Amino acid sequence: MAAVEEINKAIGAHGMWKQRLRQAIDTGKSEFTVEHVRPDNLCDFGKWLYSLPPGDQKSPHWKTVQDLHGKFHAEAAHVLGLAVRGHKQEAEHELTAESKFTKISSELTAAMMKWKESHS
Repeated sequence: MAAVEEINKAIGAHGMWKQRLRQAIDTGKSEFTVEHVRPDNLCDFGKWLYSLPPGDQKSPHWKTVQDLHGKFHAEAAHVLGLAVRGHKQEAEHELTAESKFTKISSELTAAMMKWKESHS
């Protein structure tokens, strides 16, 4: 199923962001810009998500994932901005277990897993 495959790829791709942000914090640099990370429709998953037919976009799973995906991108952009502006301590705090980024990342993964299970 195409949806299950796309969701699996998205879970992996979004999981990589903690590592990318950690690297940006450590180096003060990133191959990504805040302006490119913030929109939730530029990554492969976002392009797929917004390309789904209107009927699919009415599902509760789609709406939940779309909402969390947007929040994830906003938080990732926030952390990246702190990192590249040299606010290392603040950026590091944003990757802790109790941070907003970590909470939203976990919620997004859980929502994608539920959506994937609904396709089985």
